[in-house]
Amino acid sequence: MSEGLFEAAGRERLARQAPLAARLRPATLDEIVGQDHLLAPGRPLRELIESDRLSSVILWGPPGTGKTTLARVVAVSTAKEFCELSAVSATVKDVREVIADARVRIGEHSRGTILFLDEVHRFNKAQQDALLPAVEDGLIVLIGATTENPHFEVNPPLLSRSTLFRLVPLNDAALRTLIDRALAAEGATADDDAIDHIAARSGGDGRHALTSTEVAVALAARRQFAGSNRTSATQDPTSTGGLPAEAPPDTARPHVTLADAEHAVDAKAVRYGADGHYDTISAFIKSLRGSDPDAGLYWLARMLDAGEDPRFITRRMVILASEDIGMADSTALLVAEAAARAVEYVGLPEAQLNLAHAVVRLATAPKSNRVTVALSRAKADARTAGAGEVPIHLRDAHYRGAASLGHGEGYQYPHDDPSGWVPQQYRPDEVAGNVYWEPSEHGRERDLRQPEPPETDSGAEADHK
Repeated sequence: MSEGLFEAAGRERLARQAPLAARLRPATLDEIVGQDHLLAPGRPLRELIESDRLSSVILWGPPGTGKTTLARVVAVSTAKEFCELSAVSATVKDVREVIADARVRIGEHSRGTILFLDEVHRFNKAQQDALLPAVEDGLIVLIGATTENPHFEVNPPLLSRSTLFRLVPLNDAALRTLIDRALAAEGATADDDAIDHIAARSGGDGRHALTSTEVAVALAARRQFAGSNRTSATQDPTSTGGLPAEAPPDTARPHVTLADAEHAVDAKAVRYGADGHYDTISAFIKSLRGSDPDAGLYWLARMLDAGEDPRFITRRMVILASEDIGMADSTALLVAEAAARAVEYVGLPEAQLNLAHAVVRLATAPKSNRVTVALSRAKADARTAGAGEVPIHLRDAHYRGAASLGHGEGYQYPHDDPSGWVPQQYRPDEVAGNVYWEPSEHGRERDLRQPEPPETDSGAEADHK
């Protein structure tokens, strides 16, 4: 009896000491935020969960979007047995044991089994294949969670037997809801700009937002406690010199300031307003477009010092690589995209070097906006020029009956010509002669020209026309 009491007390103490993200894990569908496209009233996934008719599913989404939480909600709302494995540590033997238990359970008690497999992409082919027969015959209802694209990481037979649901990063409103819950749970308050900063720096990750809030509250409490001790030491000459003697009074609710939030997420808040944000990025892009690497580096340094989100900076650089450089140097896009990946993979402060590398590369690259102009011209024609029917010789001729419709008739396969090019119309009649892309004389574009038709006599050319 006493042992049971001790165990209960231990569990209660562990629950109190658990991270805030664990203590605030939603217990119902209504408490889950940010996934209304799946869980709002009337949505299919919610209907399946509430009616306990869920079939095998794959939950795909970034970290902190609620995949595990959703599975735990299923666990408390289903009449089936709920089992949980992590693909990081589970083996084929573990999978087979779950399947064997499920077979006994359905035979003896007519009770189904749900298996939640976290990080399902970490299972190798043999492990996934071990699951397949049980999923296929309905013995196991699989809930797989993954942060990786399941089309690449989950075996096609297993994926084809599961419904794929994609969870999205939490928006600012959802993150603020979580932060407000965290502050209430911790008995704390916060300045609006502190809440905004934590939300902006959480990257759509609810768990990150809760953890950051927990740290910010702890920092605020420590700061306030230290301040109260210093005040007491000044007022009471018999004090112990400001050393903490007891916990702060219950009435002293921690109040999170912007400085606390900055320290919690290890990133400065943006030091300029909305106008400054857009003015600075405008100056940055125009400096790169104007081929001034020093100016580009200056504005980059200003933005980093102000606490600008580096992902926002790299998104604009990726756009510029095609908008203002384009075919004059196609490798510029690769450099910009590599910088964006470095920001995600390496993170600040080290990724500052990758950003600076990309800034110098984009600024010194030859410039051309001909791709941008070409797309604008093509879009105008696509919207306004006639019916835009696909020419008969370009239509799909691979299905039964296509030949009877004349599809593909007259198409010339370019590889059959020694030059690898044949004079052939590839657009609807209404726009066949319009020119969209005109190479400039800058960089690589000067070497890129539309293939010229082979020289022919005037009669043959007339026949062709």
